[in-house]
Amino acid sequence: MNYDIAIVLGSFHKKEVNEMLDEVRTFSQGHDLNIIEEVWVPGSMEKPLALKRLLLNSKIDGAVVLGVIERGETKHGLVMGQVAINAIIQLQLEFMKPVGVGILGPEILPDIIQKRIRPYALAAVKAVREMLISNK
Repeated sequence: MNYDIAIVLGSFHKKEVNEMLDEVRTFSQGHDLNIIEEVWVPGSMEKPLALKRLLLNSKIDGAVVLGVIERGETKHGLVMGQVAINAIIQLQLEFMKPVGVGILGPEILPDIIQKRIRPYALAAVKAVREMLISNK
């Protein structure tokens, strides 16, 4: 059985997120997942709204959210990450559709971003697939 999914992407770290997207696309092709929507947003605070708009679509079975929230000089990223991820979890529960969270951070250090890009993206899309399969 094939499942239709959507991807929400943060453009603040576009180079890294494009690499994450590549990982999700590659996995999806061989595992019965059709990516039918890809939505880029400025950053993590905009991800819940974009995600909700996508989950309202009855054709979408699940979603993956990708991005990076690196450590800054203040706790802004930590607060933003907590708020965004909480909103994403609440949307998953509201719509009863799985959402894989592939957001590095919050407060990830720049020197460890690169080695975690592909594993986090892969884990997020695998989680969505697992939840979709176990629900049917």
